Amino acid sequence: MNRLKDATSPYLLQHADNPVHWHQWGEDAFAEARERDVPLLISVGYSACHWCHVMAHESFEDAETAKMMNELFVNVKVDREERPDVDAVYMSATTAMTGQGGWPMTVFATPDGHPFYAGTYFPRRRFQQLLAGVSQAWTGQRDAVLAQGSQVVDALSQGAELPRGSTPTREVLDGAVQDLSRTFDPARGGFGGAPKFPPSMVLEFLLRHGTPRAVSMAEKTLDAMARGGMYDQLAGGFARYSVDAGWVVPHFEKMLYDNALLMRVYAHWWRASGSPLARRVALETAEWLLRELGTQEGGFASALDADSEGEEGRFYVWTPGQLREALGEERGAWAASVFSVTEEGTFEHGSSVLQLLSDPVDQAMLTDVRKALLKARSARVRPGRDDKVVAAWNGLAIAALAEVGALFDRRDLVGAARAAAELLVRVHLHGSRLARTSRDGRVGANAGVLEDYADVAEGFLALYGVTGESRWFREAGALLDTVLDRFPDGRGGFYDTADDGERLFQRPQDPTDGATPSGQFAAAGALLTYAALTGSERHREAAEAALGTVTTLADRHARFAGWGLAVAEAALAGPVEVAITGALDDPRTSALHRAALMAGVPGTVIALGDAGVPLMEGRGLIDGGPAAYVCRNFACRMPVTTPADLSKELRTIS
Repeated sequence: MNRLKDATSPYLLQHADNPVHWHQWGEDAFAEARERDVPLLISVGYSACHWCHVMAHESFEDAETAKMMNELFVNVKVDREERPDVDAVYMSATTAMTGQGGWPMTVFATPDGHPFYAGTYFPRRRFQQLLAGVSQAWTGQRDAVLAQGSQVVDALSQGAELPRGSTPTREVLDGAVQDLSRTFDPARGGFGGAPKFPPSMVLEFLLRHGTPRAVSMAEKTLDAMARGGMYDQLAGGFARYSVDAGWVVPHFEKMLYDNALLMRVYAHWWRASGSPLARRVALETAEWLLRELGTQEGGFASALDADSEGEEGRFYVWTPGQLREALGEERGAWAASVFSVTEEGTFEHGSSVLQLLSDPVDQAMLTDVRKALLKARSARVRPGRDDKVVAAWNGLAIAALAEVGALFDRRDLVGAARAAAELLVRVHLHGSRLARTSRDGRVGANAGVLEDYADVAEGFLALYGVTGESRWFREAGALLDTVLDRFPDGRGGFYDTADDGERLFQRPQDPTDGATPSGQFAAAGALLTYAALTGSERHREAAEAALGTVTTLADRHARFAGWGLAVAEAALAGPVEVAITGALDDPRTSALHRAALMAGVPGTVIALGDAGVPLMEGRGLIDGGPAAYVCRNFACRMPVTTPADLSKELRTIS
């Protein structure tokens, strides 16, 4: 029987009606495999994954294929977003065995969970042949299969540990810029060739680094991504990646984490440059996130699917004829020119992804056309939504919305950040332990991993720095205490799972960035900020030790250490601490706060508002009015009382 009907994961629920006798990940699957003496077939994917849907339609909904799977294996379906730990260890095995990874991931394992064969997407006929071949090997060559599984586990367990260096220096960070320059695409922005993923963390580092070369690479990439097809030119929001090197055709799924990270970095670009494009994209992405991913409980859903009506991108693409039908002949032709929609098309079947390669002179016409096309598009079948709330990704969204709301004076965005934070505390947080996911206000069974604790702490600290509400500072401190107590590896880094978490065949640990900041670098950033607010040497030392991996990666693999490099910039800057005294509803306090937010000194840490934050202790009013104290390591300069003087102090100290 299929055991997915009670799952909380929308991805698992998509497979609840399959004729495959799916199990959720758990001991019952291992027990059945041991009892039946058959291998496990572990299928890992996520709801917005296009090729996961293809394999589901071809194989998992096919009665003949399902019959083979049920007779020959115990089948386990895993949502990689719910169980990143399970995904990580089996992806390591898949990559080791095949030289590549991806989703859907298909792993054959012993009843003890040791992988012995793996791959990704398989067409139905080939998949059936594989099922038969693996089963025959299990029954006829058992010793060889078991030996293969043991060898894989031993090889992964004894894999080379990434060397750690000392805390990154200015020379190390300069070297990272040089390394990034070697793979930078000067014509189209971004790094390397197709496919191109948004290098969010690298862009944050380059903006913080601030040298002309670094800023130039960041701005070229930010401009190209915002004008290409990866950005939804009608409604805002970024797709997951571009399948080509020119940001023309995206893989159309939209992920919460991408949009949270990009929203924040576009806001920081605006802060540094005043770019109208940066402002528009940051705000449009924030509004898209609230509109499309906001949940009734106050959090944010994980993703929008790439497909609708069984076709990838169908919701988003246009032909010239469709533009004329929606807009009329004259405006349709104008829109085709502005959005690079051609008769040949840039996508499939003569359709095109909308691009806005330059701003038209007639902005009023652009506004009217966008509204009309949005109205026409609203009649199409919308992509599905994965509405589970992932703690880590909501932490990223909280940080982004809090900062964007503060920078652009949008209290509604700050309010949305607060609502998401309250959901995490109310539903996900139990004592000092954090659950990974929830859905419809019901907490999932899976424990939080390192990135959950770190990204949620980052979000809470950003929310405190915007609102002055010290409860978020305290909540972040409790999460970081758990990080220091439960996740250390004893060598200055962190494991991705807690020491009392479920035992897998390997304890996952990957200090490098993927689509999101690595748990280790995210923890380093939150620990550094917390240390700046508290003066805690324990937190500061842990942050610096966790950054040792950056020094190893910077000169040859900087693309995989973007967030660590950004945190290292903050560490080298101090980070600068700004303590602002005064009533939060006093306009003078608000003016000082805004000056601190706008300074753009890497990793600036702001304290204000309620008592209870050590950086605020002893920072009194000046002549009965608000004041700002600029500090490093709790050593403060003379207080200032005007925004102009505060901006001058921050320029001087940086």
